[in-house]
Amino acid sequence: MKITFDLDVLRSFVAGVDLGSFAKAADRLGRSTSAISAQVKKLEEQAGTPIFRKSGRGLALTEAGETMLAYARRLLDLNDEAVTALHGMATEGWLRIGMQEDFAEALLPMALGRFSRVHPKIRIEARVARNADLLDRVARGRLDFALAWDDRAPAPHKVDVATVPVRWIGARDATTTRRLLEDAKGEPLPIVSFDDGCWFRNVGTAALDRAGWAWRVALTSPNLSGLWAGVAAGLGLTIRTAVGLPPGLRALDECDGGLPPLPSINLAIYRRDADLDPWAERLIDLVRDGVHELL
Repeated sequence: MKITFDLDVLRSFVAGVDLGSFAKAADRLGRSTSAISAQVKKLEEQAGTPIFRKSGRGLALTEAGETMLAYARRLLDLNDEAVTALHGMATEGWLRIGMQEDFAEALLPMALGRFSRVHPKIRIEARVARNADLLDRVARGRLDFALAWDDRAPAPHKVDVATVPVRWIGARDATTTRRLLEDAKGEPLPIVSFDDGCWFRNVGTAALDRAGWAWRVALTSPNLSGLWAGVAAGLGLTIRTAVGLPPGLRALDECDGGLPPLPSINLAIYRRDADLDPWAERLIDLVRDGVHELL
């Protein structure tokens, strides 16, 4: 007997996983929490195997659940592309988006390419910039939405996308990194960073202070490419996530040279308004899916 999965059920399942709870999924989809739970129960019955397992006080996906999630995203993407292809070809409009430098090279071409195939008449203004600039532009209504690191400041229309570990980043050449860490036993560890006020810099230097490591700023740059160049040249280490690292760099293990551990950082979609145009919502979905693929 062939099984046909209900797209509404799959949409509830994906929303629950992405948002971290069925209650949040119910709020986004305009349904009751019990209705969402019933849909997920139906999905497990159709699948014939558990797709969730207990993890502490919450739920985590089983191996079957991970497989189901991947297929659910693909099915929903195809459905949504078919709908927009039929109804959106003649739509004209303007969309202003922003994205962190870390994700722009790998994520932006994919998302925009898929979007433009079904919305060829939507004009897009894409801004790749640092966090503070993106959040300021969203707050002032100069961007419809932005993918940015969560600075923990209150934002009325922010939706969490992922939690990403923060890492020490060094040159891929192990000899260069080993030399820096060996030298740091007798002199300050050189740091490559954005200017003062950068969240990553503050987190890294605070960790060094707590661990009793002396440090100094060896190079500052206003953009990410400058940081990557300085680290690749062996001028110092930087503090960032492992997302979008160029070939000449690598994320270090905490055991490398006894470097102190670092926290994680949340990644979020910041929206100008709670309700955006349908094509903006579609691009947000593509960006969110692209982030999950990257991570």
